[in-house]
Amino acid sequence: MPMTATTITTTGESVRGELELLRQSIDNVDAAVIHMLAERFKYTRRVGELKAQYRLPPSDPAREARQIARLREIAESARLDPAFAEKLLHLVITEVIRHHEAIARTP
Repeated sequence: MPMTATTITTTGESVRGELELLRQSIDNVDAAVIHMLAERFKYTRRVGELKAQYRLPPSDPAREARQIARLREIAESARLDPAFAEKLLHLVITEVIRHHEAIARTP
C-alpha cells in the first residue's frame, strides 16, 4: 500500500501521541522514584541519629555489602542491569554516609 501525505501525517501524529503517553508514564515513575528516595532518607536519617547518639561509625561496610548483594539479585529478577543497580546504590550509600557524618558533627 503506497504511503500518501495523509498517511505520513497520521502516522507522525500517532507516533507523537504515543511518545507523549510514554513520556508521561516516565515522568510519573521519576516522581515515584524521588518520593521513594525521600522516604528512604527519612529512615536513614533516624539511623544516623542513633549512630551519633551511641557514637557508632557513620558507615557499616558489612551492611552495605549485604545490601548490594541483595539489590543485585532484585535487579536481576526485575530484568535491570545489576551493575547499574549497584552504581545507583553506591550513590545512595555515599549520600547517606555524608548525612550520617553531618549528623554526628551536629552538637
